[in-house]
Amino acid sequence: MNVRIEEGWKRELQGEFEKPYFSVLADAVRREYGNPHIKIFPPAGKIFAAFDRSPFAETKVVIIGQDPYHGPGQANGLAFSVNPDIDIPPSLRNIFKEINSDTGAPIPGSGDLTRWARQGVLLLNSTLTVRQHQPRSHANLGWSEFTDAAVRAINEDGNNIVFMLWGADAIRKGNMIDRSRHLVLTAPHPSPLSASRGFFGCRHFSQANAYLLEHGKDPIVW
Repeated sequence: MNVRIEEGWKRELQGEFEKPYFSVLADAVRREYGNPHIKIFPPAGKIFAAFDRSPFAETKVVIIGQDPYHGPGQANGLAFSVNPDIDIPPSLRNIFKEINSDTGAPIPGSGDLTRWARQGVLLLNSTLTVRQHQPRSHANLGWSEFTDAAVRAINEDGNNIVFMLWGADAIRKGNMIDRSRHLVLTAPHPSPLSASRGFFGCRHFSQANAYLLEHGKDPIVW
């Protein structure tokens, strides 16, 4: 697996790349991408896009997803994000609705969240790859150990980071976050199945910006 990520993240995660579990994970992922009978998303060159688009030292907000979108052309390596020419998925549509209700920001026509990543929002899926039309198909390959390490790195070496944790999988990662040093916001997942149970009305986006401003950081243009 060719790991090309931003230098700050490379330093933080170098120890993980050298562990036995990552070697096993990398071999499994290579086999999956090399199998002509199945399709894997995102494209291999974008597996680590979240780390490449949001330099470690510039990370201000962390949003944790489950695994990449599993439909053709959707996944671009950033959690909840899709390529510009793809219809906005229901969960992301609900995120945009909450942002509009919370901050008044207009609902965009594109689901590409690269603009958030460039502002220091780490859009991290717990699992970084998936088989076409098979959600959670790579959940047991070992990705969770790697993404746990990324969260621990931000917790330990970052300051005043906002963590937005939506749904049970993401909330579990919150157990390793020091709430005396960071802001942890939790809510149900924004999917249509659960958004009405507390995601709508959570006001995470305005809370995040208020916290960033309070700690001398630029707010996110959602």
